[in-house]
Amino acid sequence: GEPKTLWGSSEPRPPAAGSGQPSPQQRTETLGFYESDRGRKKKRSLSDLSLLRFISAELTRGYFLEHNEAKYTERRERVYTCMRIPKELEKLMFFGIFLCLDAFLYVFTLLPLRVILAMFRLITLPCYGLRDRRLLQPAQVCDMLKGVILVICYFMMHYVDYSMMYHLIRGQSVIKLYIIYNMLEVADRLISSFGQDILDALYWTATEPKERKRAHIGVIPHFFMAVLYVFLHAILIMVQATTLNVAFNSHNKSLLTIMMSNNFVEIKGSVFKKFEKNNLFQMSNSDIKERFTNYVLLLIVCLRNMEQFSWNPDHLWVLFPDVCMVVASEIAVDIVKHAFITKFNDITADVYSEYRASLAFDLVSSRQKNAYTDYSDSVSRRMGFIPLPLAVLLIRVVTSSIKVQGVLAYVCVVLFYCGLISLKVLNSIVLLGKSCQYVKEAKMEEKLFNPVLTATPGKPPGKQQGIFKSTQGISTDENGSTSVTNQPVHQKENMPSLLVTSNSDQFLTTPDGEEKDISQDSSELKHRSAKKDLLEIDRFTICGNRID
Repeated sequence: GEPKTLWGSSEPRPPAAGSGQPSPQQRTETLGFYESDRGRKKKRSLSDLSLLRFISAELTRGYFLEHNEAKYTERRERVYTCMRIPKELEKLMFFGIFLCLDAFLYVFTLLPLRVILAMFRLITLPCYGLRDRRLLQPAQVCDMLKGVILVICYFMMHYVDYSMMYHLIRGQSVIKLYIIYNMLEVADRLISSFGQDILDALYWTATEPKERKRAHIGVIPHFFMAVLYVFLHAILIMVQATTLNVAFNSHNKSLLTIMMSNNFVEIKGSVFKKFEKNNLFQMSNSDIKERFTNYVLLLIVCLRNMEQFSWNPDHLWVLFPDVCMVVASEIAVDIVKHAFITKFNDITADVYSEYRASLAFDLVSSRQKNAYTDYSDSVSRRMGFIPLPLAVLLIRVVTSSIKVQGVLAYVCVVLFYCGLISLKVLNSIVLLGKSCQYVKEAKMEEKLFNPVLTATPGKPPGKQQGIFKSTQGISTDENGSTSVTNQPVHQKENMPSLLVTSNSDQFLTTPDGEEKDISQDSSELKHRSAKKDLLEIDRFTICGNRID
């Protein structure tokens, strides 16, 4: 018989090697054998996949975060950035608020003294003879215009009845007042943007060189436009303060709660939009101006309430919790808004130190001998904070709330004025010292005293360069140190006017490409990249997709 094999007599077996091609019957038996073998192995693997083994695998499986190190490092840096935002933002806010305070105190302290000096020059001019063709220096002309506008608008504000406005607003429903307050905020931004242009146009029309051949009668319409603007803006701020006063005096505080919730609506309109560094700089300046204006409005509300309660100090403690609530909500909204904007747009917290250095640069450059603008005007353009309307309103409220009678009262007023001057001088000294420190840390001092001349229309750039070379040494004294406190040196009338802009346009910038030669035509400069330097961005410049 057939020999016994390992397969057994009843099982199919594969053909032996070297036995030639298998028959069809052998091929079929072989395929059946392999399929049955795979079936047995599949049964054994299914029996291994039990619920216990799945739970065990879930409990013991591992992973390695270092395989995606860059991703997790970036996430950690975002957390650190959000934690640093409150500190860096408040340092910028603190510096910016004191800049606004310096410009605001200037209206009450140094501006009246400068106006008196300008009037003294006009009175004593015949005694010394007319040595030059100018009766007053350009800065003195601007000071005189500011003083006259301030006085005229103050007397015009006497025709506005604050009590009637208060009761008129108080009679409205809560929803109407909420809508009115929002409309007032929008109107304040719009009228501020147009108002600074009106004031700049007035200053330039009154002080432009005589080579322009402009009739001096053109100053009159600009002056009336400026007076009308300051008066209307002061009334608008008064309505804002009155609405806030009504909210403070409401019984259930519902209006105050609704007005504070309006700040949180601002988060919705800002956080989920694309922001670049220039846009965020605009928003930061806007927040500084808004916070300082709110502080002044709260001061006006407290003065009016204290007057109604005969200056009872106990009522001040009644107002104190509401004041703290308004200030705390404003700070919280700004922190949350900036934290998420920097997170969504991958902006580091160090950008706020750059913003602070940019604001410090404005202060330091305005103290140079050849400064082309006053610092208060620079703050107005940069932040949108125009101190004249707010000063008119505050003077009107203070004079109507505090009655000055007797010699002792006038002595107190003089002492208070001397205290304001001391505060202004101290604030200016500290700000100037800190600004020089910030400019030095940002390595901008070499750009501070190397200004670039902007081509004047109709004048060849080459001639302007030659004039600048001859006057470039003015800003240094005998020891070689640079002075930032002296007055500008008066130039001759036949010398073309120079508009000096800072050479620090390369600082804090999104790259604009290679720097072009200064002698290029102005038409070529207009076709440069639309990305702007932070020092070129003011409160009303369109940056990207947003005006804030």
